[in-house]
Amino acid sequence: MLLNNGNDINSRQSWRVWIGACRHGDRCSRLHNKPTFSQTIVLLNLYRNPQNTAQTADGSHCHVSDVEVQEHYDNFFEEVFTELQEKYGEIEEMNVCDNLGDHLVGNVYVKFRREEDAERAVVELNNRWFNGQAVHAELSPVTDFRESCCRQYEMGECTRGGFCNFMHLRPISRDLRRQLYGRGPRRRSPPRSHTGHRPRERNRRRSPDHRHGRF
Repeated sequence: MLLNNGNDINSRQSWRVWIGACRHGDRCSRLHNKPTFSQTIVLLNLYRNPQNTAQTADGSHCHVSDVEVQEHYDNFFEEVFTELQEKYGEIEEMNVCDNLGDHLVGNVYVKFRREEDAERAVVELNNRWFNGQAVHAELSPVTDFRESCCRQYEMGECTRGGFCNFMHLRPISRDLRRQLYGRGPRRRSPPRSHTGHRPRERNRRRSPDHRHGRF
């Protein structure tokens, strides 16, 4: 059967290999063996898109602009990326799913440089809370996100929408991408200037209201 990312899939097991999650969950008749070691972890359903969750007191839907959503997302991404890298080790790549299916919605995939860092992160994060919700972390078989993402979505042509079973990866802003990935080898903390202060790399205003939560 030809699926919308251009790959041929012959079994449900292939879904698990490529996206690290099965849409059938615990009800699936197949045995999905979870990896015992991997560079990649997944934080299940961690990101909450305000366009999907914002409601007024009477339960009606509250409009959130695309600009507000992007700022909210960038703040979330930067906070999670920075904290995980400082606590556990160098991150090669981090991606967040914008799918709506229960097995993918808000999943945060983090690929560390070292398997030991990923293993320690899973152990410690499962005892933490973030933004008022318990963190559920596990090792993921996903290592090549090019194979896991929906190519039709990247071209704006996915006919399955948010319920596609391949990853719809939400992009971060260019400035944030340059800050997190474009400065060569990353260190655990920014270098100090000759004045003893850490340089500010972005001039984005951050109030306590912008903080999503701490691990």
